[in-house]
Amino acid sequence: MIQKIPAVALLGVLIGLQGCASSKHAVPVAERSTGVKSPAVARAAFNSPQREKDWRPRIYIVQKGDTLFSIAFNYGFDYRELAEINSIADPSVIKIGQEIRLFRDANALRPVIIPAQPPAPAIKEGPKAVKYAYSESAVTELEKGTPLKEAAAKPAPAPVAKTPPVQKAEPAPQPPEQTAVVADEEGLTWRMPSDGKLISSFSEADNRKGVDIAGTLGQPVYASAGGKVVYSGSGLRGYGKLVIIKHNPTYLSAYAHNSKILVKEGQSVQQGQKIAEMGNTDSDQVKLHFEVRRYGKPVDPARYLSLGKS
Repeated sequence: MIQKIPAVALLGVLIGLQGCASSKHAVPVAERSTGVKSPAVARAAFNSPQREKDWRPRIYIVQKGDTLFSIAFNYGFDYRELAEINSIADPSVIKIGQEIRLFRDANALRPVIIPAQPPAPAIKEGPKAVKYAYSESAVTELEKGTPLKEAAAKPAPAPVAKTPPVQKAEPAPQPPEQTAVVADEEGLTWRMPSDGKLISSFSEADNRKGVDIAGTLGQPVYASAGGKVVYSGSGLRGYGKLVIIKHNPTYLSAYAHNSKILVKEGQSVQQGQKIAEMGNTDSDQVKLHFEVRRYGKPVDPARYLSLGKS
C-alpha cells in the first residue's frame, strides 16, 4: 500500500526547491590586480643588451680641473642635459667631489592615480524561499504548480560596494640618450669636415684624440654628419673656439681651433652644412682639429673617413 505524503511535508519540499533555484544567481567574484610593476621590470629596459656596450659609469665624481662642459664632452652628453639631471642652475659652477649623475634614474617609479570606476550594476537575484501560512488552499495551489504570492515583502537587496580607486605605478619615462641605443649606428654616414692636408693622425698611445687638417684662415668647416649642436664656444681649454655635434645617442664629433663659429647650441645641422671657419685659436698654426667620440671616448676618425696621409 502506498503511504500518502502529508500535505505539510509536501509544502516544505516544494518551497525548498524554489530556494535551490535562486542559488544559480550567485554574485560573481572579480579578481583585481594592482597593476604595479616590480622594480625588476622597471630596470629591464635600462639593462638592455645595447646598454652593455656603454662603458660610462652612472655617477662621476668631479676632479680638480673639471668643468661640466668637459665632463659632458668626455662622456658624450649635452652639458645642459647633465645640468638638468643634477639640478645645477649655473653650468659653469661645480665643486670638487661633487657627484654628477650621467643618466636619469631609470629605477624610479612614479605613482599614477587611476580614476575611480563607476559602481558595478546590481545583479538581479532569483526568487527566494519564503515561509507561507499553512492552509489547504496553499497546498492545492502548490500541487497545481501555480506561483504563490509572497506573504511577506522581500528584504531589500544588499547595497553593492563601490570599487575603490586603484593606484598603479609605472617606470618614469626615459629619454633616448640615457639608454644608449645604438640601433641607428650603421645608418650614420660621414664626410670630410674640411679640405686640406692631414698633418697629425689619431694615436691613443700618444694621447692624440683626433686628427689635424691644415688649411687657410677662414676656410669653411663642415658638419661631418647631421645632428644637433650641443656645444658652441671656447670653454674647453686647448680647443679654442669649438663646436660639438651630437649625431645620435652614441656619437659626437668635435671641430676645434676655429676663427669663427656659425652655429648655436641646440641648433640642428645637416651633413655638409658650414658650421665654422678654420682658424688658429689656442693653436700654433691654422688648422682644424677634428675628433669622433663614441660614448664620449675618442676613436680614430680614419675608421669613418678616407683620410690622406701626411
